[in-house]
Amino acid sequence: MLGAVVAVGVVTSVPGASGADAAGTVARVGRVYTGSPSTVPRGFSTFSERLQELGWAEGRNLVFETRWAEGQDERFPQLIRDLVERRVDVIVVTGTAAAVAAKQATNSIPIVVAGTGDPVTAGLVESLARPGGNVTGLSVQNTEGMPGKWLELLKEAVPRLATVVVIVSPSNPLAGVYEKRFQAAARAQNLKVRFLPVNREDALDDTFARASRQAQAAVVVPDVFTMYHRKQITMLAAKRRLPTMYGLLDFADVGGLIAYGVDMTAVYQSAAIYVDKILRGAHPADLPIQQPTKFTLVVNLKAAKALGIAIPGSILLRADEVIR
Repeated sequence: MLGAVVAVGVVTSVPGASGADAAGTVARVGRVYTGSPSTVPRGFSTFSERLQELGWAEGRNLVFETRWAEGQDERFPQLIRDLVERRVDVIVVTGTAAAVAAKQATNSIPIVVAGTGDPVTAGLVESLARPGGNVTGLSVQNTEGMPGKWLELLKEAVPRLATVVVIVSPSNPLAGVYEKRFQAAARAQNLKVRFLPVNREDALDDTFARASRQAQAAVVVPDVFTMYHRKQITMLAAKRRLPTMYGLLDFADVGGLIAYGVDMTAVYQSAAIYVDKILRGAHPADLPIQQPTKFTLVVNLKAAKALGIAIPGSILLRADEVIR
């Protein structure tokens, strides 16, 4: 994935009191987004909107401070350390890399994860039901069954598919987990997978050139790097005429062929609810990790036409959104 780091600091808090009614309460919200103001994902604004519905109004009892990591996950530690030094009360992160950085930066400040692949495997929590420690939030379960689903959809959409290239950033903390689960899913579907790691913008063109020579289709694993460069990635996939599956819906918005994953709008809204609960006195160790109950399939027929692919009706009937 795909995301942002949002830190909420309450200068003076009254446990159990309404954010709107607690006299003298000010929530300072610092947001460290993985991208830039022009690359925010769909649904991003719903975090602040849901907080407002819960009684935290910007300009009255809420102050936002926003910083941008510009697609460089190596900046997370410093940006989060700065928020820790500012004595924030809650840190909300999107994505595994940001969550790991936050966990390493503090074991006392509550951390709400607004979407991570596998928080148990990443060492963020003890279990989904009983997180323990200072981390809770929402898992998008990208590493669990998603590789198999992505390959299944590609196999259905691309005739005579035999080999799929998986494009993933080597700095993704779950890159190794993805590789194992893609290999297992490919064997089950009688496919071959090859992995092309990339985390430099100037290497993207060569990566897609190699992918088009090695396979008939590709999967782009969602992470900080790929999300930030999603426009360039979808353009290169089109340039190389390579049918590509994406794990974040935002890729379809900018020309990607097929995207299948969690609707981050609901994730951000739920993250706001967790932040509100913690600001009112709840402990992250007592808040179970939420798992997605609905995945969204988006098909871009403009991209399909450009690639000369006829998307099967079986996929279109299941699609939640079709871009024409």
